[in-house]
Amino acid sequence: MDSIKTGQLIMKRRKEKQMTQLELANKLNVSDKTISKWERGQGCPDIAYIKDLASILEVNVTEILSGEIIENTNMGGNMKRIKFYACPTCGNVITSTNEVLINCCGQRLEPLQAAKESDEAHTPEIEMIEDDLYVTFKHEMTKEHYLSFVAYVTYDKVLLMKLYPEQNPEVRFFKKGRGTLYTYCSQHGLWQKQI
Repeated sequence: MDSIKTGQLIMKRRKEKQMTQLELANKLNVSDKTISKWERGQGCPDIAYIKDLASILEVNVTEILSGEIIENTNMGGNMKRIKFYACPTCGNVITSTNEVLINCCGQRLEPLQAAKESDEAHTPEIEMIEDDLYVTFKHEMTKEHYLSFVAYVTYDKVLLMKLYPEQNPEVRFFKKGRGTLYTYCSQHGLWQKQI
């Protein structure tokens, strides 16, 4: 946490909310001198105050910790800009079509690297069964090396199937027009194939 940036953010948001240092201090049960100290960058809020401080100032915890307001200038997402995030600790998978800051298990997640075209080991075998895409892979599924998820992205939908080690590498999606199939390998990253 950068104490100067965090302090500037606290002061800016406090003034926007037309609160005095004393009013903010009373809401947090601290002294106004403590608020002054934070705003001058001579100390940081204790972790016990961060959640309440974020709530009072109507920002999120990440913004308090980084000292920066996250501006969303996008009016809406575009599926062509989809990004995938995977937590290396718990395996959580998150998608976004806009710029976001994502934290999971106490760490900031970066978007997975740009998808590569499928190679032989990561090429899906696709079979149509009625109106579904039945997708299989010739990929090992051990605890050290496995496919973590497969996502079928169309112009308006993301259908995502989470896979686990020692599970068969197969999924089934309802086919809805053209799209892109994304596959994430625990060792080789993100792969894509137009379908």
